[in-house]
Amino acid sequence: MSIVRTALPLVLLTGVLTGCAGLQKTDWPTCAAVGGVTGAGLGAIESTSWAGGGALFVGTMAAAYCWVHGDGDEDGDGVPDRRDKCPGTPKGVQVDADGCPPPAPAPMVEEVVVVQEETIVIRDVHFEFDKATLTAADKEVLSTIATRLKQETSTAQLRVTGHTDSVGSDAYNQRLSDKRANSVVQYLVESGVPRASFVSVEGAGESQPVADNSTADGRAMNRRTEIKINR
Repeated sequence: MSIVRTALPLVLLTGVLTGCAGLQKTDWPTCAAVGGVTGAGLGAIESTSWAGGGALFVGTMAAAYCWVHGDGDEDGDGVPDRRDKCPGTPKGVQVDADGCPPPAPAPMVEEVVVVQEETIVIRDVHFEFDKATLTAADKEVLSTIATRLKQETSTAQLRVTGHTDSVGSDAYNQRLSDKRANSVVQYLVESGVPRASFVSVEGAGESQPVADNSTADGRAMNRRTEIKINR
């Protein structure tokens, strides 16, 4: 019986301290309470007069052991406090092996591709027959173009070229294309496009066809004004 009385306290005390080792430091009152009950039991084994002293002694030891050796997870991130290099991580935040949130990913920088050169081809401006005078329908079309051009930066350079079909002499078509290109520019300037943006205004006559001049549809395609935008 004396062996049991000697060994049992050691077994129970070891069990209490082992259990406390897995608790958080803030749980030391619980350790103390469990230790106190255990101590009282140990004391009672020896004598009822030892119960109070045993409770105090074992309870104190259990609380101290829990405080010193406790290795809990205060912030609940799954990383024990002894390895947690970032204590106090907000609940629900993903952490790495050190208990720290991973670094924020580098911001994505979207590269804006600026088209350096663009050509607006105007084929719906027909002018009056054999003239460079704009019709009401022509002006309506050019008003839309003016709105578009006014959105360009002040550094954009505009080059306007007039083209004709092959009907008539080369010299005649050259002069007509010049006049039509200047008529378009004049209207665009009156509509608010800065004149300084136009770095060249010229006619190419019939020299640069884009379709077959032997057909009506082809000739219509060739009668055009092109506005080249260089940014």
